[in-house]
Amino acid sequence: MAKITGNILTIDIGGSHVKATILNPQGVPVADYARMPTPEPSTPINVLDLIKELVKNFSGYDKISVGFPGYVRDGVVKTAPNLGTESWKDYPLQTNLAALLSRPARVVNDADLQGIGIASGKGLEMVITLGTGFGTALVLDGKLLPHFEIAHHPVKTDRDYDEYIGEKAYQKRGKEHWNYRMKKVFAILKTVFNYDRLYISGGNAKNLTLPLDDNMIIVNNREGIKGGARLWQNE
Repeated sequence: MAKITGNILTIDIGGSHVKATILNPQGVPVADYARMPTPEPSTPINVLDLIKELVKNFSGYDKISVGFPGYVRDGVVKTAPNLGTESWKDYPLQTNLAALLSRPARVVNDADLQGIGIASGKGLEMVITLGTGFGTALVLDGKLLPHFEIAHHPVKTDRDYDEYIGEKAYQKRGKEHWNYRMKKVFAILKTVFNYDRLYISGGNAKNLTLPLDDNMIIVNNREGIKGGARLWQNE
């Protein structure tokens, strides 16, 4: 694993807030978090303007890592369900952000950024987020695998994973029935992905009451912060 050098500005673009901090090469924050509400409408221009304002007092970083709430390929946004896909489709966020802040940048899906921070770096590891929706990341020996929008794959004839086990489903069905659904989802993930370890994060992870296998681990979202640094480990 290549050594990471220089501090990293790490930005988390969310549907409700945009957050930023600076990490040292070990992934430890060396600056207080800055946070601002996501602009409305959340167009690329508006989001970049907000990021410029958000990080104006940050200094001493050499590169930029970004987690984006949508499908990203080679730094180009393909979908942005929570921000408005139409204005973001095929938007070169990585290139434009690097130009805006005059630093090299890497942009990946937000679940991927968190996943690479949580994973141990050994074997095939899957990281899931149980929150507003269902986030997923796959990591093989510490390297991110291509991102799959598993959240939008049908788990039943008329529902995808977001609709089946997301926050709205939890609120509507209650803890007991939601856990019944999670048991079915865990069985699917185990059969399909044959992971060495499954990490479970997100606000609803605390509501799990069913028994977990030894290689299923509940983790705190904060543990994913190292992803901003690890994204540059193959620099």
